[in-house]
Formats: sequence, C-alpha cells, structure tokens
Amino acid sequence: MLLKPHIKLKGVTDITVDLLKKYNIDTLILDVDNTLSTHHGEILTDGLPEWLNKMQANGVKLVVLSNSKEKRVKPFAEKIGLPFISLGCKPLPFGYWRAIKLAGSKRKNCAIVGDQIFTDVLGGSLVGIKKILLTPIKLESTAGFRFKRKIERVVYKLYKITDMEEI
Repeated sequence: MLLKPHIKLKGVTDITVDLLKKYNIDTLILDVDNTLSTHHGEILTDGLPEWLNKMQANGVKLVVLSNSKEKRVKPFAEKIGLPFISLGCKPLPFGYWRAIKLAGSKRKNCAIVGDQIFTDVLGGSLVGIKKILLTPIKLESTAGFRFKRKIERVVYKLYKITDMEEI
C-alpha cells in the first residue's frame, strides 16, 4: 500500500518516544514545509524546540529532508540545529537514502515525517521505511497544491485515514 501511512497524527509534537519505541524507530527524517513550519515559513511550530530536545535526549536521530532549495532549507535547519538535505526529489528514493546515510542509521529503524501523501508517504514506501503522516499546519493556496490536496482527500477516504491513529 504505497499511499498508506503507518501512523497519522495531527502535528509533529504528537510523536512520542514511546510511539517510536513501539515501532523500533530511532531515526526521523523530517520534512520542513507544513511539518515543522508553515509553507516557506521561518516560525517554528509551538513546542517544536522542546520536542526536538526531548527526541535528541532520548537518542532519536533527526535529519531534515526537503524538496526546497538550499537557500530555504539551510537557514531553517541551522536554526533548529539539524543536518539537512535540500532538493531531495521526493518521492524518488535518492534523498531518503542520503538522509539515512547522513543519520548513520538503518532503513528498518527510520521513519519519514511529513504532510503529503504523494511525496512523503509515497517516497517512504518506495524506500521501505515507516511513514508518519501529519495534518498540514496551514493549507497552501496555489492551484497546484489545492489540486493535490483534493486528490489526497480521496486517498484519506479510501484508506479511512483519520487523525491520531496507528494504521
């Protein structure tokens, strides 16, 4: 099931250490836009710095993977103190493989965390890692994104995806 996440949560700070242990996840590959901040935003979501500290204090490796250019991703990743990969070409597997290698992790212990089915979830499926789908922080207004989100709603209905569940 290429488009079905393992876990669906409202926001990144809903990911707990206990949940990661349950799935044997020690590495999170994090999308930026609408996952850690709004699309092209610089303001961190509420509670994000504390959540990042808690994850790292519990040995969780964190890497940023984004399809955005380095000039967007680098300042954001530096702000939160995480290694990053820009121009990740999600859903193609290349960026995911680089993120796994950068983290020094094994594929079986990794999860992608993102807000889009056709980039984050599909890419995670193609690479064979776990997928945590989040509700977008703020819906984008461009025609392309609105179209994508309409198609995503069909996938949500097809797989009966709702917030706060393990699928």
